[in-house]
Amino acid sequence: MLKAAICDLFGIEYPIVQGGMAYLGTAELVSAVSSAGGLGIIGAGNSEPDWVRQQIRLTRQLTDKPFGVNILLISPFAEQVVDVVLEEKVAVVTTGAGNPGPYIPRFKQAGIKVMPVLASVALAKRLERAGVDAVVAEGMESGGHIGEVTTMALVPQVVDSVQVPVVAAGGIGDGRGLVAALALGAQGIQMGTRFVCSEECIAHPGYKQKILQAHERSTVASGQTTGHPLRCLQNRLTRQFQEMEKAGASKEELESFGMNRYYQGAIEGNLEDGSLIAGQVAGLIKEIKPVRVIIDEMMAEAEAIIAGL
Repeated sequence: MLKAAICDLFGIEYPIVQGGMAYLGTAELVSAVSSAGGLGIIGAGNSEPDWVRQQIRLTRQLTDKPFGVNILLISPFAEQVVDVVLEEKVAVVTTGAGNPGPYIPRFKQAGIKVMPVLASVALAKRLERAGVDAVVAEGMESGGHIGEVTTMALVPQVVDSVQVPVVAAGGIGDGRGLVAALALGAQGIQMGTRFVCSEECIAHPGYKQKILQAHERSTVASGQTTGHPLRCLQNRLTRQFQEMEKAGASKEELESFGMNRYYQGAIEGNLEDGSLIAGQVAGLIKEIKPVRVIIDEMMAEAEAIIAGL
């Protein structure tokens, strides 16, 4: 059986981590991923702390396996979510869109494993010194907030720069991607877009169908001028956003225009004026399947590829 360092670190069976998907990383999906042998992650996003606490407790009712919480550091509720995670004694914390350095001592004191999502070697080195247990090196192929370096170029450079386990993210959706990540020196992978198209994910059916219909050029990264570029499926919203950027709209105007658009797209199914976050791997996804089938098929494919190399 294929094992990696993060399996022992997090107490999981397979080196597969679910991305911290805002609105979609709910107890239904998280418990399914953890029960199938991966590490499910509750996506706190911009949600209020009471919702995060509710999801933690519901996940514990649905699975006895380890799971984590992703804290979006630019959320107005980030500080309160940190408190909830500490109070509820969650096993693992992942972080995104910022530097979790100030919070790491509190997490470590509580015995919580910390694994930030990052897009640069410099931040990986800094956070290793701060005491993180692992890092997710996320390439620009990913859905959601992205950096500027591709997964294939970023992962081995991060691996070479730190001693803690590295998890690869961005452009991974099957066993081939897992094997490639391991070949680059990663100890596992993180997936988000693939899990959107799972039976347990609460994403709107129209959003899932848009991913199934996607090809390799269906996504676009917009918002570079805001400092937080976002990769989504192209639609009327992304075209309008890009036009506003070209016309010189201010950061405040752009952020106001984009407010709450992901909820509209992912949950309400507004496919033209909502934000449909997806990575470039969307072009590989052709079926909606149960989480356990996705993970089992991925592991079987990876082991067959390794055996045949």
